[in-house]
Amino acid sequence: VLMIAQRNILGKSFSRSVKTTGPRPRSRTLTAVQDAILEDICYPTEIVGKRTRMKLDGKRVYKVYLDSKDQANVEGRTETYASVYGKL
Repeated sequence: VLMIAQRNILGKSFSRSVKTTGPRPRSRTLTAVQDAILEDICYPTEIVGKRTRMKLDGKRVYKVYLDSKDQANVEGRTETYASVYGKL
């Protein structure tokens, strides 16, 4: 069972109401929300590094490096993490 928080993504054309002013918060951007979801999925371990690889057909492949001290606990779950992140 994976617990993932509900997060809001605000588009680039986000406009505030008359009462509040200012730009859109960094925590509501697409990249920040995707990073937070990835952290939620891998929760017991820490993410040490991330790499994005672009293939020739334009497809993006994300490599996420998890902390090596929790390798025994995470070894069997990596496929689950990848499939859940792909579905979201």
